[in-house]
Amino acid sequence: MSAPWTHDRDQQPTTGYELYDEVAEKSAALVIRRYSTSFGMASRLLNGPVRTRVRNIYALVRVADEIVDAPRPLGEPADQLRLIDALQAEVHESLRTGHSANLVVHAFARTARSCGIGTDLVDPFFASMRTDLFRVEHDEASFAAYVYGSAEVVGLMCLRAFLTGRPEADREYAALAPGARRLGAAFQKVNFLRDLAADRDQLGRSYFPGLDPDRFDEAARDRFLDDIDADLGAAAAVIPALPVGSRRAVAAAHALFAELSHRLRAASPERIRTERIRVPGPVKARIVARAVMVGAG
Repeated sequence: MSAPWTHDRDQQPTTGYELYDEVAEKSAALVIRRYSTSFGMASRLLNGPVRTRVRNIYALVRVADEIVDAPRPLGEPADQLRLIDALQAEVHESLRTGHSANLVVHAFARTARSCGIGTDLVDPFFASMRTDLFRVEHDEASFAAYVYGSAEVVGLMCLRAFLTGRPEADREYAALAPGARRLGAAFQKVNFLRDLAADRDQLGRSYFPGLDPDRFDEAARDRFLDDIDADLGAAAAVIPALPVGSRRAVAAAHALFAELSHRLRAASPERIRTERIRVPGPVKARIVARAVMVGAG
């Protein structure tokens, strides 16, 4: 049944499908705007169609992450597991049909179907989200699997979005995929390090293998940051090969996390254990401006 009073009378006529798509993508943009200032700042540097695709990807990631990290009061892991399972099933169905009653899933499916993002990338992501519900410590193997599913595949999804419509997209994807994975891994590991206190105190988790947060020292800090900086270095090497419409945004995001890595290295272990290290807003703005100039070259 049509409900004409729900539409702005000054709007240009739009088909129901087009309006639904538009609302879904605006919903995804709202999720990003409210949850991630750094990502939102960098994503604005993407060209229009790519910016929408990447926001659609990250909105789904954010929603899934909130299910496992910000449960409702008195929520149980089994309840969160049911929500994650239902969300994954909804994503699978929307990849098949192109439609979902969940606006964020619908926006993601539009991007995934147009960019060639399939269950080979979606399912490892959901596997890592499930891991957060039941595993509080990691060994080397589980850590690598977790980082791949929670972060590296997101980098690969974004790479698909960057390359959509290019004549040599598959060849470029194969060449750039290792760098995209390393960039995603670096972002995730930086977040693990700066969220050391919150993950321990609020979520009861410790991600880095063999790390006791209460015995975190300079040697551990530098070891983790050496690994992060190696990932950032590998990622930086492929940024110049990205399409121009995506290069500036990726350069900006890379620069923001490199600055965060630098600040973490300068911070004492005690400070990292007790507070979340941040890059101040004015510094972020300068970094992004500088990255825009470099990335446009």
